[in-house]
Amino acid sequence: MNEQILINVTPQETRVAILEQGAVQELHIERSSNRGLVGNIYLGRVSRVLPGMQSAFIDIGLSRAAFLHVVDIWAGQKNGEKPGDQKTVEHKPIEKLLHEGQTLVVQVIKDPIGSKGARLSTQISIAGRLLVYLPGDHHIGISQRIEDEAEREQLREKVHALMPPGEAGGFIVRTVAETASEEELNADIAYLIKLWRGITETSLTAAPQTLLYQDLDLSHRVMRDLVTADTERIIVDSRETYNKMRDFAEHYTRSSVSVLEQYAGERPLFELFGAEDEIDKALHRRVDLKSGGYVIVDQTEALTTVDVNTGGFVSGRSFDDTVFKTNLEAAQTIARQLRLRNLGGIIIVDFIDMDNDEHKLAVLAEFNKSMQRDRTRWTINGFSQLGLVEMTRKRTRESLAHVLCESCQTCGGRGEIKSAQTVCYEILREVMRSAKSFDAREYRILASQSVIDRFLDEESQSMAMLEDFIAKPISLSVESSYTQEQYDVILV
Repeated sequence: MNEQILINVTPQETRVAILEQGAVQELHIERSSNRGLVGNIYLGRVSRVLPGMQSAFIDIGLSRAAFLHVVDIWAGQKNGEKPGDQKTVEHKPIEKLLHEGQTLVVQVIKDPIGSKGARLSTQISIAGRLLVYLPGDHHIGISQRIEDEAEREQLREKVHALMPPGEAGGFIVRTVAETASEEELNADIAYLIKLWRGITETSLTAAPQTLLYQDLDLSHRVMRDLVTADTERIIVDSRETYNKMRDFAEHYTRSSVSVLEQYAGERPLFELFGAEDEIDKALHRRVDLKSGGYVIVDQTEALTTVDVNTGGFVSGRSFDDTVFKTNLEAAQTIARQLRLRNLGGIIIVDFIDMDNDEHKLAVLAEFNKSMQRDRTRWTINGFSQLGLVEMTRKRTRESLAHVLCESCQTCGGRGEIKSAQTVCYEILREVMRSAKSFDAREYRILASQSVIDRFLDEESQSMAMLEDFIAKPISLSVESSYTQEQYDVILV
């Protein structure tokens, strides 16, 4: 597959776009003022244990306490074992494992999202280019993307043979290790073990809330995590970043040196490849399909809903054929939009209703096929009794909209505001309440232009009736800085 990776660098932020067949599939944004925390290792202090939730709040030095659930505590720790000992399935309650004031080494597995703090785990994992090191687990796992069983077993034996004698930790073999030499694997093992020993030594003398290890920045994570055998070009528009990435590649990812390029053109890199337009489109609710249909994507705190509509598309054969073709195209588009917008958690897809069971199976198969390109873990549960497709996609960082946008100050994030008529009636009720409680000479209404205009026109009779009823004059004044929902009733 023709894959290109674009890296746009400014002093404030780094943006990465992954293109497949010329279309943007993924976007990653990291701002220098707000780097992601996933992968960071801290020496945390237990600030509160919650037996009822079987969880604890851990202070790692952030504005909000991080969250540690009992299932994310390494199983050996639950049973008093040392790293490398055989794990058992027995689980102690969290109040017997942790106590307030206790310090422990934890790793961030999910960034703070919305009002929720970071999620932590005591099962430490440190990613290298070829392997992921698990200091507390002697198991050797193989990436699920390596499907050949004989090859999986061969890689497992190779890594096991290269491990230093007495090594208590374990490894997960990444997909890129399929073609790696023993020398490269051995270098990755030595580097990861040395890195962990340094972290362990630092933790013995460090104060609580200390950052013990920070994951690589975005440009270097591209070389480690995102480059595959399908990657044809990595184009960077910053000379300094290009030099750093090249140096990193020569030491750790030599195969990617040949595809690394520095862009020196006059036209902005993202604009040249259409990535800027894709970012703008990814912030809209509506996604148009080439056939004439469209998809509506709505993200809420609890879940994301996706609705498919035929729009102006009409197939030449029948209505069922129109619905089927629209759903097939939508399945491909939705899979791409989930990656592009980095939508996670529970996702409900409302395809257009299909009576033909073969059509349903075909749409579901196309959806699964399109999702295979997604690096993030996902599950699709098929059509429910209500005809909805239920799925989940792992959420480890904020969605694109949450990174780039904030709640509207006018509507408070609702996506809509009260009409001028509604606000007028609220003001009339407020004046009535004030007249019953206070004996003012006059009432002055401060409101937006649209609300005052309505009082002067459609609601002028309502205003006159209220003046007669309270027997006090009411004056109107436009406050240009007010939104349509804002107003004040001043007692004079």
